[in-house]
Amino acid sequence: MLATDHEEAGNTVSESWRSFGEQRLSAPLAAALACFVEQGYHGTTIRRIAERAGLSVPGLYHHYPSKQALLEGLVMTVMHELLDHTRRAAAEAGDDPGRRFDNIVECLLRFHMHRRDQAFVASTEIRGMDPGVRGAYIALRDEQQRMVDDTVREGVDRGAFATPYPRDAGRAVTTMCVAVSSWYRPDGELSPDEVVEHYLALCRATVGAR
Repeated sequence: MLATDHEEAGNTVSESWRSFGEQRLSAPLAAALACFVEQGYHGTTIRRIAERAGLSVPGLYHHYPSKQALLEGLVMTVMHELLDHTRRAAAEAGDDPGRRFDNIVECLLRFHMHRRDQAFVASTEIRGMDPGVRGAYIALRDEQQRMVDDTVREGVDRGAFATPYPRDAGRAVTTMCVAVSSWYRPDGELSPDEVVEHYLALCRATVGAR
């Protein structure tokens, strides 16, 4: 896929980094996402995706040459969207590592609530990715983690956080945020704002926020 394909596939209506509006996926990507969530990557046939997208198999191949290309389109779209929102969240906080930490954590939480299907596919289907796609996905995932790690380390250096294990704390924070996608439901007990409130308290405790 071309880089512009990722941008077009991931167009969203959003006003700020906190807002994850409706994601306008192309018909083939939307169909692939639904099928991968329901049946898994290996359990999904290209014919099933084409049927769900309202296309013939040759028509689907006109847009995406393989099932692997569809998986690539989904995981690259989801990671580029997450990184874009996280960069804006961090930039808004300026030089304050405590505020930057709060913004990054909130962004991770809101993303994994509002894009839980996409996040689920990206994290669970990594073994189904071709080596090149897997490498590109891991590089983006590592970039996201570095933003958390660098903020925690800076917070420790500047006395905002007390954890003696900044690297481990950063990993623990990300793991907590990612796990939200496995249980959060829009009609569940907690609203998105309540999830953010609860998990921010947990994440601040993890890094020893002063």
